[in-house]
Amino acid sequence: MSTNISKQKRDELIAKIGEIRTYISSAPQDENTGNLLSYLSDLEKDVNGKKYGLVFEEHREEIDEVLATHTPVLTENKDLFIDNGGQMNFLIEGDNLASLKLLEKTHKGKIDLIYIDPPYNTGNKDFIYDDAYIDNNDCYRHSKWISFLIQRLKIARKLLTQDGVIFMSIDDNEQAELRMIADYIFGEHNFISEMIWQKKKGGSNDSRHVATEHEYILMYSKNKELLNNIFIAYGEEYVARYKEKDEKGRFFWDTFKRKSGKQYYAITCPDGTVLEKDENGEPISWLRSEKRFLSDLAEGEARIIKVKGKWTVHFKQRQPKGYKPRSIITEYGTTSDGAAELKELFNSTNIFSNPKPVKLIEYLIKFIQNKNVSILDFFAGSGTTGHAVMKLNAEDGGNRKFILCTNNENNICRDVTYERIKRVIDKENYAASLKYYKVDYIPISDRMYYEYADELLKHIRELVELENGINFTNNAEIAIVLTEEELEEFVVNIEDFSKCKKLYMGHDLLPDEEQEKAIKENGIEISIIPDYYYRDLQEG
Repeated sequence: MSTNISKQKRDELIAKIGEIRTYISSAPQDENTGNLLSYLSDLEKDVNGKKYGLVFEEHREEIDEVLATHTPVLTENKDLFIDNGGQMNFLIEGDNLASLKLLEKTHKGKIDLIYIDPPYNTGNKDFIYDDAYIDNNDCYRHSKWISFLIQRLKIARKLLTQDGVIFMSIDDNEQAELRMIADYIFGEHNFISEMIWQKKKGGSNDSRHVATEHEYILMYSKNKELLNNIFIAYGEEYVARYKEKDEKGRFFWDTFKRKSGKQYYAITCPDGTVLEKDENGEPISWLRSEKRFLSDLAEGEARIIKVKGKWTVHFKQRQPKGYKPRSIITEYGTTSDGAAELKELFNSTNIFSNPKPVKLIEYLIKFIQNKNVSILDFFAGSGTTGHAVMKLNAEDGGNRKFILCTNNENNICRDVTYERIKRVIDKENYAASLKYYKVDYIPISDRMYYEYADELLKHIRELVELENGINFTNNAEIAIVLTEEELEEFVVNIEDFSKCKKLYMGHDLLPDEEQEKAIKENGIEISIIPDYYYRDLQEG
């Protein structure tokens, strides 16, 4: 049923549904009346469904069916663990809807920046839906894409911090649809910018009509009102001119006189000389108003001095926070640059189609001046986002960390995404570590919680590691106990944990007085593992 109807019409339909429900409820109740009431509820839900100007046929994916009867868990491939110091990062192999549902347990409201490069739905075998490529002949092509993306973006919004931002790359095939979806999910009032990225330069003379050289990057905030002003820091070459420094920061003395302007007034020098006209007898235009100048002079922000025997006026040109990013991006790499980066790492040209360049993702990350942020990419592809995070950290001393999610279609997660991160770390010796997780599924349908609780317990460690950015394996400073037996063994052998600083303990474990005393006497902090990982299953 179309939901593209007026509010008046919608209210009329809801009222009629209510009347019918009242009539049925007053009739003798049997299986038929129960079915009718259920149908009415479905109809009411459909009428009330808000599609925000975008009406589409909703589709269920195969993963929806799996998640209806199974709960996702994480299993680590320890053979792929990379330990090179620095921040702990994570790569999750599996359907990204399942990955997002797990991240909702560990990172709700904790992700500062999300970048995604979803399938563009070009019809050229770039979008797989239920294990089938969607081509231009599929009449549900757009609605399948919208259904696919919208439920993932709903979770993405939950993951963002209150001042968090999301960047979404797209081209003309679904740009209009994505804009409507994003307005609906994030709120049009939280729209920041629709940037145009020049993805290639030159060529394309074989295009039939217009040579397309650009893509779009949509930027939204979870709460625009809480988002700080955006500045991108200048490079070292630019800030080198600010050679002087006072209690307010770095600056240089700049001339107060301006060729163009409308601030005309006389300035009296210490010896009585009046600066009002230039050598040609023309009025001198000053940078700021007379009132502001006098205030700056009194506060030491301006000065009147002699240079080569002539009086001149200077002001302190303060080092700015940075420059405002522009909505047209032309200087931060092309798809050819992205391909060249992969070729250099893999010595092959057939690794990944149309990869984003590292420089572009670096540029977007710099929109957030905080260097200690969490970054998520749940369409990780070739791993450019992870590469960019590590490179940027090496350049500016940041402590940013990333989480990458991708499926393993054609072994992309293992052979491309992971391999790229590994090779970059090895080549550049980046101070960065990586854990490789795979999404598995535990059947829960028609089972009581206690029947599969022990199976879930086997995967708690991964969730704790993911949420806290830590590694339990061969880590002397942290430990984890999930059962009474493990707690008892830990306390009995506590002398073997002399370097241990923190013990993660299951929320349902209750150490006795002696156990708690022994732990605290050894200077070990107890951290209770939250019960919200699988609370929904317990309640269900």
